[in-house]
Amino acid sequence: MEAGLLLAKGTKGRVVIGVDEAGRGPLAGPVVAAACVLGHDAPQGLDDSKKLSAKRRAVLEPQIKASCHWALGVVEADEIDRINIFAATMLAMTRAVAALALEPDEVLIDGNMTPAGRHPDWCWPARAIVGGDALEPCISAASILAKEHRDRLMREYAEAHPHYGWQTNMGYGTAEHLAALREHGPSPLHRRSFAPVAQLVLL
Repeated sequence: MEAGLLLAKGTKGRVVIGVDEAGRGPLAGPVVAAACVLGHDAPQGLDDSKKLSAKRRAVLEPQIKASCHWALGVVEADEIDRINIFAATMLAMTRAVAALALEPDEVLIDGNMTPAGRHPDWCWPARAIVGGDALEPCISAASILAKEHRDRLMREYAEAHPHYGWQTNMGYGTAEHLAALREHGPSPLHRRSFAPVAQLVLL
């Protein structure tokens, strides 16, 4: 998190945190959540990270980091296997907001559920917004930070585990990835509780 930055207050001076995650669906790697409070000079053109080109995300990420309060929460594959992907996503979001060390008036979360009542450490007022990453700039910023951080991790992991094509598929179950799984078996970074991986482990 960048400390000491001026926060952009929402309506009536409210502090609003946007939260989004990346990596619920892949067969390998972590799930990453980002929490973001926009600064006064937050970049323009924020949108759902999936709608932005890789080049545009690469431009926006450092601008968000330089102008906003932000933090990340990461849950690795072995922990996902222990607690399941839904619980891991709630945990990643909780870790991200806790790391901001702010007392928000509200936390806006992309999707249809919040960690409120679903993770014991969640203690902030929260509201889920379906499609929020395209509607709320603070969620859009979190979406970009989460995706860029996770993609960077997967590219790094691909150097140590080159068979699976993670530098391009980011751990998702592409035909290339599935073929490599069948040939080489799962790596330590694969989610063994996910069906395509679990089926290979049982063979």
